Amino acid sequence: MDFLKENLNTIIEGDCLEKLKDFPNKSVDFIFADPPYFMQTEGELKRFEGTKFQGVEDHWDKFGSFEEYDTFCLGWIRECQRILKDNGSICVIGSFQNIFRIGFHLQNLGFWILNDIIWHKSNPVPNFAGKRLCNAHETLIWCAKHKNSKVTFNYKTMKYLNNDKQEKSVWQIPICMGNERLKDAQGKKVHSTQKPEALLKKIILSATKPKDIILDPFFGTGTTGAVAKSMNRYFIGIEKDSFYIKEATKRLNNTRDKSDFITNLDLETKPPKIPMSLLISKQLLKIGDFLYSSNKEKICQVLE
Repeated sequence: MDFLKENLNTIIEGDCLEKLKDFPNKSVDFIFADPPYFMQTEGELKRFEGTKFQGVEDHWDKFGSFEEYDTFCLGWIRECQRILKDNGSICVIGSFQNIFRIGFHLQNLGFWILNDIIWHKSNPVPNFAGKRLCNAHETLIWCAKHKNSKVTFNYKTMKYLNNDKQEKSVWQIPICMGNERLKDAQGKKVHSTQKPEALLKKIILSATKPKDIILDPFFGTGTTGAVAKSMNRYFIGIEKDSFYIKEATKRLNNTRDKSDFITNLDLETKPPKIPMSLLISKQLLKIGDFLYSSNKEKICQVLE
């Protein structure tokens, strides 16, 4: 059976370093990657009043050294490069702890950086220790596979959604909270770094087309898949944590297609070219008529 058809809109369970090897070359249109950040936190994080703050303490974020982390990153980035179509693009998100190392690897492997996008968190977690600035943003690196790749960028759609102004590379979006934040039976966060759907909507809308295949090798609780499904895109997720897969599956089962003229990219459609002969046959023009520019200057005459 065809690998892609078998796995469209599914979650593949396992380590991405192994599961990515099963994908055919040049088989996906877009990749969103939210890899471990290698936070390197030591000791407990406490709020100002002394209560413990539940930060990123998960086992999947632990690495023995920068060398170990680099080896891990090079492994999945190389596979993503092989899997990505020639005109596809990849977007990797990270924080100050890891994004510069990832950008270094992306450039060394031949990816062409299109933009670094700043996710400005309108409600960031404070720096409880008070020893440095509050970290109020994360960085997304958006890359083409090659310098000459003809990537999808839905310029008109993004401009329309930005009050008819060119979209910029700083996006102010709140962190995931409220009903969107997945919680367990005890009221604790299911995933420590769950991304807001608004962020993924903006990324997917700007860089993909309907029916494109979107790969997320660090699927977590399925934000990428839920947004892709709601926007009439295909997704394939890879996740090794069975609990995350369970929660993501429930989420995806409750997700419906909400595509509309925006997500279907109606604004990107170019007007059809109409032959002059058709205009004449419909008596919209006749031989001898003059055509004028927008400032009413005569530019040509219709001749037989």
